[in-house]
Amino acid sequence: SPLQFQGRDLSLKHVRGDFWKRILQLPCFEICENPQFIIDGANRTDICQGELGDCWLLAAIACLTVNEKLLYRVIPPDQSFTQNYAGIFHFQFWRYGEWVDVLVDDRLPTCRGQLVFTKSFRKNEFWSALLEKAYAKLHGSYEALKGGNTLEAMEDFTGGVTEFFELSEPPRELYSIMRKALERGSLMGCSIDVSSVSELETRTEQGLVKGHAYSIIGLTEVRKVVANKAKVRLIRLRNPWGIVLWKGPWCPNSKEWSTISIADQENLKKQTVESSEFWMSFDDFQRNFTKLEMCNLTPDALQGEERHSWMVSVNQGRWVRGSSAGGCRNYPDTFWTNPQYRMKLYEEDDDSEGSQETCTVVVALMQKGRRMQRQQGNRFFTIGFSIYKMCGQTQHLQKDFFLYTASTAKCKTYINLREVTERFHLPPGEYVIIPTTFEPHQEGEFILRRKLLEPEEETEEEKQFRVIFKKISGEVNSEIKTEGFSLETCRSMIALMDVSFLVQQVLTSARVFQLIFRRYTKDKTCSISSFEMRNAVNDAGFHLNNQLYDIIAMRYADEHLNINFDGYICCFVRLEGMFRAFNAFDKDGDGIIKLNVLEWLQLTMYS
Repeated sequence: SPLQFQGRDLSLKHVRGDFWKRILQLPCFEICENPQFIIDGANRTDICQGELGDCWLLAAIACLTVNEKLLYRVIPPDQSFTQNYAGIFHFQFWRYGEWVDVLVDDRLPTCRGQLVFTKSFRKNEFWSALLEKAYAKLHGSYEALKGGNTLEAMEDFTGGVTEFFELSEPPRELYSIMRKALERGSLMGCSIDVSSVSELETRTEQGLVKGHAYSIIGLTEVRKVVANKAKVRLIRLRNPWGIVLWKGPWCPNSKEWSTISIADQENLKKQTVESSEFWMSFDDFQRNFTKLEMCNLTPDALQGEERHSWMVSVNQGRWVRGSSAGGCRNYPDTFWTNPQYRMKLYEEDDDSEGSQETCTVVVALMQKGRRMQRQQGNRFFTIGFSIYKMCGQTQHLQKDFFLYTASTAKCKTYINLREVTERFHLPPGEYVIIPTTFEPHQEGEFILRRKLLEPEEETEEEKQFRVIFKKISGEVNSEIKTEGFSLETCRSMIALMDVSFLVQQVLTSARVFQLIFRRYTKDKTCSISSFEMRNAVNDAGFHLNNQLYDIIAMRYADEHLNINFDGYICCFVRLEGMFRAFNAFDKDGDGIIKLNVLEWLQLTMYS
């Protein structure tokens, strides 16, 4: 398919009788003369939809342009077709908990010399077309972008937490919620539901397009100069098609404009781009649109003026067929096998309603990789989650618990979107979250995010650990060039240093290990010879035989027979833990211990 990425970035097959063309193929121009990456700043007028059904993506890009800081996080500046041009451009997206860099060349699909997909109204500006291409590469193909949800793209541009509102049942003070969200940089979009495929992209009597994503750009209040001088709430929207179809009140040249002052008229019309944006009353917005999609950069309570500090917890997980893909509560025999995640709420909201204290928590469950797998016939699973109050249990909750215990909270509905998000107000306490697919035996990966208020003050224990951490971090690696410890080393530290191994001992051992490493490292580099490792091990008080030294060299040395600082620490931490565990079992000190099979497995499972 010409929509798929093949070889480098995209195939060079024919597309409707034309070719994939380079924007700039030195020494000539293939698409237009004097191509520019960005002209006079990236703004929403540079985003005009082509033949690809990705209005949901373009609506999110339009929202992104309103916040310059966010925009240039996604589109790194200082890229051009002139200075340091190499035929490639890069963009950054949030992907399942981390930011990834996506590199693309400047080859784009054309038909009769014109771009087939997204384009700018300026013929020689290409940032939006290249951004669309990079996002397509992130998901495997242009074809994967056909049809989607604006929240997906908003989230990938910001890493924020998304929320979804049904405008048929809006929350109280919706206008205030949206206004505060815009002030805080949140991205918003809206759409009109369709009841069947035949209604897709049909128009209402007043010109709005069903099943089409619009960007929400701004909100304002103006006062009429006639009658009772009442205030009117207005909302500004953008159509990614680049044309305005709205024919109702406050459309261009409508009689409503004459009811407000000349100054307000000029101010509001100056804010719109005539070919793509329009104003409508907030009441008409609620009557005509059915969905509101919001991506909050932080999950601050939009109903209040206070700014809180939030703590984010992220879990990567998967549903495995026959093991942990138990389905929803409708399947009691397997529901209990789903992954379970503990959550402790301890910081009450300042504005808890009534006499009961509550904590605000935002829970977001996202399924991974399904859009990229569309060509294999994979679609989004129908997903959701339930929350249960804990009663002192510490193990994986079993079937009987769920048979006789009702959920404390749950998502409003299971839905076949990439992510389902809910905001809850729960009493302080311990809870468990159960993320599930609706049907059992559906295998896939997911990411579960929880955002809740942090405690205002650290406990005494936390303060002590922070002091110790600063000591260790300030002294252990002050003269050693290292990028930090690997995940394996960190796991070794956690797995092999139990509660009986006091924090002070950790500090002492870290200092000793570092001093020994410095003694044998060459020219302050971050490695020592595998031959010198023997001396380092002896200096640390570990007495091994030749076979064990051989194992250390094979396990930790690179092709140059050097051991880096991370591997060195990982080895020493394991030796420390293994010697300490042996001594704990060697009650009489004769150098011989007796273990049952469970004790043996406990000692060796991680190695």
